[in-house]
Amino acid sequence: MDFIEGEVLYFNKPLHWTSFSLVNKIRWLISKQLKVKKIKVGHAGTLDPLATGVMILCTGRATKLIESFQYQTKEYVATLFLGATTPSFDLEKPIDKEYPTSHITRELVETKLQQFIGSIEQIPPVYSAVKVDGKRAYEYAREGADVELASKTLVIDELEILAFDLPVLKLRIVCSKGTYIRALARDIGQALDSGAHLTELTRTRIGNVTIDQCMTPEDFEKFLKLPQKEP
Repeated sequence: MDFIEGEVLYFNKPLHWTSFSLVNKIRWLISKQLKVKKIKVGHAGTLDPLATGVMILCTGRATKLIESFQYQTKEYVATLFLGATTPSFDLEKPIDKEYPTSHITRELVETKLQQFIGSIEQIPPVYSAVKVDGKRAYEYAREGADVELASKTLVIDELEILAFDLPVLKLRIVCSKGTYIRALARDIGQALDSGAHLTELTRTRIGNVTIDQCMTPEDFEKFLKLPQKEP
């Protein structure tokens, strides 16, 4: 592999890792292997620390390809807990409010999900990296300050129920760049006249790159230690 000329690498981001920590780890491993101080490594599409799954990393001159990967369709498998909300819309923050769920049936869920398919408006989570007046929204949130975020237009191509067993709802979601699955969980909870938050999230695909094509950081480290064939 020629990491300086440019390589495109597929990783399954580990749970609790930030996207930046994955990039940092891979950059360090490559720099160590090549015995250089610095090499360009970037990623196409951030994942929250509590999410796992497909992350595309580009090295060297291939970093020019990052934008094209970012605009490709993404697929997720998301697990929602119905009947309770958290300030972050996921498990980063504790439950702050509980709601009734006895009225929720699979048929109701199927009906309500239809309103989220196609072009929709979505307000990003306050606990997100969206910039407001030059400052990240999560910085305002952690300070306890109120901040208004503008809604964004995005596209959801598919919403499929994989499992439903109150209070747990598992979905397969195919969507465009910029979709916050945490915010979608919030909005689905509201549509069901209840509440919801995300308890598990895996990105299973970016474009044609699927999770079974991805390696772990440990896989990559072992690969680098193997004798490399001459070009």
